[in-house]
Amino acid sequence: MIDRATVEKIKEAANIVDVVGEFVTLRKAGMNYKGLCPFHNEKTPSFIVSPSRGTCHCFGCGKGGNAVSFIMEHEQMTYPEALRWLANKYHIEIQERELTDEEKREQSERESMFIINEYALKYFENVLHNHEEGKSIGMAYFRSRGIRDDIIQRFQLGYDLGNRYAFADAARRKGYKDEFIEKVGICYKNDHGDLIDRYAGRVIFPWIGVSGKVVGFGGRKLDAATKGVQQKYVNSPDSEIYHKDRELYGIYQAKKAIAKDDRVYMVEGYTDVIAMHQCGIENVVANSGTALSVHQIHILHRFTSNITLLYDGDAAGIHAALRGTDMLLNEGMNLKVLLFPDGDDPDSFARKHTAVDFREFIENNQTDFIQFKTDLLLKDERDPLKRSEGINSIVQSIAMVQNQILRDTYLHDCAQRIGINEQTLINQMNKFIRDGKKQVGQPTSQIVVPTPIKPVTPVATQQQSDSKVEQMLIQLVIRYGDVIIYNNVEDEEGQLKNINIAQFVSLTLAADGLRFRNEWFNRILDEAVAHSGDEGFNSEEFFINHDDITISRIALDMSQDKFHLSESQQVHEDQESLRNRSLHLVLDFRKEFLDERIKEIKRDIVKFAHDEEQVNSLMKEYQEKMLLRNALAKKLGNNVLMN
Repeated sequence: MIDRATVEKIKEAANIVDVVGEFVTLRKAGMNYKGLCPFHNEKTPSFIVSPSRGTCHCFGCGKGGNAVSFIMEHEQMTYPEALRWLANKYHIEIQERELTDEEKREQSERESMFIINEYALKYFENVLHNHEEGKSIGMAYFRSRGIRDDIIQRFQLGYDLGNRYAFADAARRKGYKDEFIEKVGICYKNDHGDLIDRYAGRVIFPWIGVSGKVVGFGGRKLDAATKGVQQKYVNSPDSEIYHKDRELYGIYQAKKAIAKDDRVYMVEGYTDVIAMHQCGIENVVANSGTALSVHQIHILHRFTSNITLLYDGDAAGIHAALRGTDMLLNEGMNLKVLLFPDGDDPDSFARKHTAVDFREFIENNQTDFIQFKTDLLLKDERDPLKRSEGINSIVQSIAMVQNQILRDTYLHDCAQRIGINEQTLINQMNKFIRDGKKQVGQPTSQIVVPTPIKPVTPVATQQQSDSKVEQMLIQLVIRYGDVIIYNNVEDEEGQLKNINIAQFVSLTLAADGLRFRNEWFNRILDEAVAHSGDEGFNSEEFFINHDDITISRIALDMSQDKFHLSESQQVHEDQESLRNRSLHLVLDFRKEFLDERIKEIKRDIVKFAHDEEQVNSLMKEYQEKMLLRNALAKKLGNNVLMN
């Protein structure tokens, strides 16, 4: 367990801009920061980070929170795990007791798998640097590729012993369970039930996710003398924590450079990424042989909208570039392409050229997707049918561009390059756009732009729906619960005391025996009253930074409109206006309950029409409730009275 003092120290140290900036590229926007939401796909930034409030919020999907809840949501961590993550980031020491065996068994499967992977990474690294076989085979291989020690350490490269039982035996001695060793895919069971090492005799390339967690491994097969390298890789199988089409090799090492340079280079393999880092080009990732996926594009889009594909100039590289072009354009990425000549790839090219030459080559030879497709499909092509197919392919790619001005610019440029009437290309492009919309059931008058879906917030997860008045009342408590609205009020013991909004709402509702329908609201009100005597208590800050993630989200949701306004634009209410609003909302709330009870009585009168005694009792209650209801309506200035 983490003690309360340490928890508060962690929360105080956590800078929301710094924390969110680990995962999202943020740009200054007035008093706040703005970026693409990491929780849903979007092309226009709607994720706002407020350093003054210590919160973040997406106006597209509704997700956000404080530094702790952001890490919980983004990294799928528990509350203690998120605190440990932040403590590690800000170098805060946590004194925790050793977990009992029972508590260890209760650890989630996901966490256990990450723990196994972290152990495996250290194991493979240790073998590479300290075991004779690791040094003579694994390290010799990396040396033969010209990979420097600092790069080996940066990517935490390793080596797995040729003994196919060695890893499982070592992991068991450390207390790790066969179940999780097998689930992460490091080992598999043979017909005899033995755990067999998947990567035996291979150099190891760990896959490290955006957050720094080890999600999987790739192993490259070598022969005993590191000669005659077999171009064969074995990767971690899909698991609870690893899906190859959702990961990018090198993203953890590249994310800061991508954000800084506002561009990412996409290559095919592990060694391509490593070679470019060694040349000083760090904003590079690899999809490692898989078809580029939408998930991978979304990860990159958090950091930049600009991407350059760096692929081999062979048939496979050309196919990969063509396959990814339309998908990248459709996801709002600005795309350039470079195919290496003469059988080179980024790895081999880097080993034959200096870092300066490599950078100059990329800068001078990367082209936009139109030129890439033009050179590929139309250069020296005289067959009218094939030229027509090539032009259609280019125009279809242009139709994928979401920005209309950029799309029109590309189309004009295309017409100039290939010598085709621009209006002809416009007509064909519009046809592609219309056909694409019809396929997804969209109207043909506008380009398809995904509409963000407002999520179901914790406020709306109750079995009954919360009334507008109820939500407005708890919003008042969250924002201004600590504000004094009555001074020197005499209590039952004759003592003078000040009453804040939370206390006023609680006392008034209790006098009528009323409670919120939403139990989360009741808990918020009770806690606001309980902490009213705390020195420096600020209701909004307290609930936004609440330990309970649900309460934190409710508070953030209730405060989100403030993100839209600068400090000068926000309305600052005085004591009198807040007192009047509190009284009005409480009266509204009471009237709402009376209206509901009156409706119930009417239904019961019909239901029990055969029981004269019951009907008389109901009629008496009905008259009492109507008198109260009409009196409230008058106080509220509501002219709608009921008979």
